[in-house]
Amino acid sequence: MARKKYVLVGTGGRAEFFYGAIARDFREHSELVAFCDINRTRLEYANRLLKEKYDYHEVRLYAAEQFDEMIRQEKPDYVIVTSIDRTHHRYIIRAMELGCDVITEKPMTVDEEKCQQILDAVKRTGRNLRVTFNYRYAPHNTKVRELIMDGVIGEVFSVHFEWLLNTLHGADYFRRWHRDKRNSGGLLVHKSTHHFDLVNFWLGTAPETVFAMGDLRFYGRENAENRGITKFYQRATGSEAAKDDPFALHLDRSEHLKAMYLDAEKDDGYQRDQSVFGDGISIEDTMGVLVRYKNKAILTYSLNAYLPWEGFNVVFNGSKGRIELKVVERAYVNSGGRKEDEGALSYKKLTVHPMFEKPYEVEIEERAGGHGGGDPILLNDLFGVRTEDRFNRAASHIDGAVSILTGIAGNISMRTGQAVRVGDLVRF
Repeated sequence: MARKKYVLVGTGGRAEFFYGAIARDFREHSELVAFCDINRTRLEYANRLLKEKYDYHEVRLYAAEQFDEMIRQEKPDYVIVTSIDRTHHRYIIRAMELGCDVITEKPMTVDEEKCQQILDAVKRTGRNLRVTFNYRYAPHNTKVRELIMDGVIGEVFSVHFEWLLNTLHGADYFRRWHRDKRNSGGLLVHKSTHHFDLVNFWLGTAPETVFAMGDLRFYGRENAENRGITKFYQRATGSEAAKDDPFALHLDRSEHLKAMYLDAEKDDGYQRDQSVFGDGISIEDTMGVLVRYKNKAILTYSLNAYLPWEGFNVVFNGSKGRIELKVVERAYVNSGGRKEDEGALSYKKLTVHPMFEKPYEVEIEERAGGHGGGDPILLNDLFGVRTEDRFNRAASHIDGAVSILTGIAGNISMRTGQAVRVGDLVRF
């Protein structure tokens, strides 16, 4: 069987998850042939990692303005998109127009206009677009899907879903480009796309109406001043004021972060270590969302980005009982450690409460790898030999759209104070 050819655009923090897997585990079925990025230093560093860390051949490097040339020269089967969120649509659409299928990191894009452009491009070109929702593949999340599919608690009427980001991982969104809502769509899009996708996946439905409230309550300079903080800095690296700040990220203390970001600043000026208590933050850190689904189920959801532990609580209330799942994840900083530590678990408990019977704990398969053991399964699904999957975990462009539209509707609702009908945002 001929190997599939891949190129990757956007060699930042999420890129190595994909190109490292091809280079390490899937050489038999997949070949990486080129990188594309706006930043030459980062391109060269990714090539160095390929050679030194993965014992793989170096690939050809292309500047962002050479994207079309890369496609024509390399003739890839797939383009992997791991660029900044607001540019996803640009590369997805152009790749499909040039005859390639696409694998994109979540979120698929950041607003309804760009989402519509992607949906139209899929129809126009007939190409395939995969969105990489690794949380679907985590054994505990798959088990919930199985229990609900098998009718263990009957018809699900309501879901309460609480996601906690801690002061290491949660704070990290406020140091990076994600802090600008134009880049990321805010956490309701960038992060919650995972969670809203899980609800769609678990219940087998799609959102109909969304109402949301949220604000920046903890991070940002004004909030810090209101709590009596008087010492401020623009960036952590090299700052005396940041020396003892537990929220500071010092790029020069990590060889990897230094090579990927600090050494690359000369090319585009991007600073990875901005103060979480600085000005210019336009995303929320405290959010609550109410969703009604097409099957009449109701979701109450909260996301907070400054809490003492990382993970989630989710409960499902049905006609025959209740499911409760609690997961505690290990804290991490993007690109600040091993890929397999991202979303890795330190605690999990899944309990079924049948109506009129004693509750019981459900055993969950133990698997190595990031995101609760879901990452290796997803990567094999993408780059290895796919197997039959009764849970249909492979996410399409429709899944990608439906997940972000909950967050996009939430953003509109927070801005207007009104409930938003998801069906009014795009045409499928």
